[in-house]
Amino acid sequence: MSDLNKSDNKSIDTDVNTNPSLARQEINSQQVSIKAWSQKLLVVLLCVASFYGGWKSYESNMVNECTANGGQMVAGDRTMICQLS
Repeated sequence: MSDLNKSDNKSIDTDVNTNPSLARQEINSQQVSIKAWSQKLLVVLLCVASFYGGWKSYESNMVNECTANGGQMVAGDRTMICQLS
């Protein structure tokens, strides 16, 4: 019964001041997480910019092809229509 009342005097100290390597690990994991999110955001922005640029390039090519064939671009509701004269 006396063994149960004895407490183990070994304590685990997780204070940042006594364990600086733990603090560095926490900071490094936060930096990696922030870097990963910023990279994901950058990739999304680049994909959106690339899609928009490709779309405008396609539109420009269609207008050039229409005018080269003697047509004229007419604005529809949401589309551009090549009207040949």
